[in-house]
Amino acid sequence: MRESVTDCFEYCAGSTPLLISIPHDGQSLPPEIAARMTERGRELPDTDWHVYRLYEFSKSLGASVIAANYSRYVVDLNRSNTDEALYKGQFVTGLCPLQTFDGQDIYVPGENIGADEKKGRIEKYWQPYHDKIASSLADIKRDFGYALLWDAHSIPSKVPLLFDGKLPELNFGTNEGRSCAKEMIDAVIAETRAHSEFSIVLDGRFKGGYITRHYGVPTNGVHAIQLELAQRCYMLEDSCRFDEGRASKLQSMLSEALQAYLSNAALRYGERNEKRTRHSQSVHHGPRRS
Repeated sequence: MRESVTDCFEYCAGSTPLLISIPHDGQSLPPEIAARMTERGRELPDTDWHVYRLYEFSKSLGASVIAANYSRYVVDLNRSNTDEALYKGQFVTGLCPLQTFDGQDIYVPGENIGADEKKGRIEKYWQPYHDKIASSLADIKRDFGYALLWDAHSIPSKVPLLFDGKLPELNFGTNEGRSCAKEMIDAVIAETRAHSEFSIVLDGRFKGGYITRHYGVPTNGVHAIQLELAQRCYMLEDSCRFDEGRASKLQSMLSEALQAYLSNAALRYGERNEKRTRHSQSVHHGPRRS
């Protein structure tokens, strides 16, 4: 069961240094926004379908989980509040999208999103989600000395406006190595390759969105990985139906990958803490002054 925090998101606190963010599985629309949308827009075709359900198992690993309630069409939580483009020179849908991934209008003719409305959506829907991520990571780092973030996404296997051809099944992103220590993502990918036959790419078309890039600061003890799944891994894309058989295989792999993430981080920071302790002991001479 999810532990409700606000109407913007739902949150469950865990017992490990891992926080899983699910920003695009929300399907709620405020009535005043839905009334201005096209029929296609109200279908929410760009939803990361069933991702919360897919990662339900992660709570048994002790992960904290935050999941958005509102659709990305209200505000895209994986974009900066300044609406800066993530991928220069490519088709983008923006902070408050006006078009779907297949280029169809989300709003009926004559409707738009002005600066004041965008500001209001940021304050009401975007800011609470990010405030919770920030506070959760701060709490985790306080308790463990470091924090791990896993930003969970999915997308149809073919989206011509976003990428050519068929997307690999597992698309890991670390902002070209800036958001996560190399040995951590290497451990995750090695475990993934050992336990599955999924096609894998690192920092390919999807290098990590705003959440990964903003919060992942390894020099500050916070590491972030984005995983963009091709939806054929766990669902029937034509009908958007969850496929238990496919999902079960994927969940087994994801469990191994998340455990590798946790184990490598524990080893990394355990060794560092031990070295700091030994160093402190080696430079201590005689009793402290009272």
